[in-house]
Amino acid sequence: MGTGFSIDTPIRVGHLCIDSVISIVDDLLVERIRKQYCAEYGLDFHSISRNAEDGRARRIAAYLDMVQEIVTRKFNDIRDASLSYSAEKQRYFELMEDSHPLKSLYLRFISVSDESEKQALEADLTAAMRPGVIDVNIMSKVDRLDPANELSDAVAALKGFVMSKVEAAVVLSAGFNPRLYSALASFQEFYRDESGYLKKRIILKVSDFRSALIQGKFLAKKGLEVSEFRVESGLNCGGHAFYSDGKLLPSILKEFREQRDQLKSELQPMIESFYATMGWAYNADGSDTAEITVQGGIGTDGERKRIQEEYGIARTGWGSPFLVVPEATNVDKATLNHLIRAEESDLYLSQASPLGVPFNNLRHSGSQEWHAKQEEKGKPGSPCPKGFLKSNTEFTTEAICTASSEYMSLKLQQIDESAELESVKSKQRAGVLAKECLCVHLGNASLINMGIIKESQGPQAICPGPNLAWFKGPYSLNRMIDHIYGRGESLVPSERPHMFAKEITMNIDYLETLVDNRNPDDKKQNQYLENVIRNLQEGIDRCKELTSKQAFPNENLDSLAVVAAEQEARLERIHDTMIAVPVRLS
Repeated sequence: MGTGFSIDTPIRVGHLCIDSVISIVDDLLVERIRKQYCAEYGLDFHSISRNAEDGRARRIAAYLDMVQEIVTRKFNDIRDASLSYSAEKQRYFELMEDSHPLKSLYLRFISVSDESEKQALEADLTAAMRPGVIDVNIMSKVDRLDPANELSDAVAALKGFVMSKVEAAVVLSAGFNPRLYSALASFQEFYRDESGYLKKRIILKVSDFRSALIQGKFLAKKGLEVSEFRVESGLNCGGHAFYSDGKLLPSILKEFREQRDQLKSELQPMIESFYATMGWAYNADGSDTAEITVQGGIGTDGERKRIQEEYGIARTGWGSPFLVVPEATNVDKATLNHLIRAEESDLYLSQASPLGVPFNNLRHSGSQEWHAKQEEKGKPGSPCPKGFLKSNTEFTTEAICTASSEYMSLKLQQIDESAELESVKSKQRAGVLAKECLCVHLGNASLINMGIIKESQGPQAICPGPNLAWFKGPYSLNRMIDHIYGRGESLVPSERPHMFAKEITMNIDYLETLVDNRNPDDKKQNQYLENVIRNLQEGIDRCKELTSKQAFPNENLDSLAVVAAEQEARLERIHDTMIAVPVRLS
């Protein structure tokens, strides 16, 4: 969820046994927020300057240590309180899913009247309490090589996580980065100790089974285990979107269900062989099977159950809906109100990312309005004070960011001077001007919300998934969790399309864009598009199979049947259009 929206989520909800993920791409942002929280909680703060030796890793480690300290303090406070009198300790158990073993024990506690039995139950409940896990995310593609630093950005962030006291997982997203993956092997914390314990774990965000197997093998050869493969919808998600060549979740999850044993059978021998080569004892302690989890567009308890029960998935992740839960995420009031008012048409797949990757965006965000004003002034683009997304060397020796004023000025001049038709130039200009300063703007909402900067000082970018259009909020944490577990009235209307229906539509929308922009003479490109169409048809077939099954409560399978039929006909029309255009293969 960007760089700032979940930056302090563990501090907000970690004491209630809720796991969360912090993005650690922006070490300068975490340093500012660390200063604020240290003052609030009476902790020592010593600034780590931008030019300090190993400064990026040290800033990240210091921030994570502070988060751990505050979460532990808040957790200990409720753990040590009386369950009979502490509303927050009661809330800890009330938020749990009804099937959780501790939930049934808690319900028994509140129903019994015998004092000695009550004390025994409270002792058992208190002993079983744990804080939420503080995982971190590193986006593999954000890995600038800065001449001023010994380590690349992603590797330095990884080092900061390892240096911290946090015992959790690093979530690696946005594809395979050999440099970053190889760096994992230089830290002993990612290997089991003699008792079999993993101090630091690895979670891979993957697009499909093949991706999981390839990346898993690369790591397994170095003795590194993947604790969880986190499958995410390619387009129906928040933030950057990575097109999965028309593969839809029902097809992808079916493959995981049928072949998941292959992950262990192929990876585990490599891991054990590496340990043997190193002369280390390997004690898995029963925890050597990677979990398969899913996220991206899930909006009802019925969809959650469908994913878990139909495909044998361990857990599901929810991100965007929590952007309208102020207790859980760090969003300023103006942006929060904008999200609450947003309709489906306001949440769209944009060209805003300087990485050149599709980016789920909010129309008329603070960032977009700011960039529009810059353009009106004749000064398109933004300064580049952080430079995490510098990658373009089209005009310069050193990489610059495509959202920067420097790049836009050079690129727009090149377009103006070209011999292209004006209609082509207009489209090219729009692509250039669509870029936004995500490095800075994705963190501003948190800074404004905490009072560190004023709203006028920081344009706010935000990257919700399209699913958020159905969540109007703002909601309390209890209300959102009750919705996730199907307790009480649903937060979304019954007409909301099934998550798989939305995924079909988004993928065919994207296909249409690819077809419109293709070169009919490009044999390889046309073969690729034919493969995408085959994948989409196979996914639609899987969706049609689901519609014949009994729906879970709050699962709109009727919408899936309608959309699957409509989009299948649309897919056929797109294919007919492709065939109708002569393709010269010579």
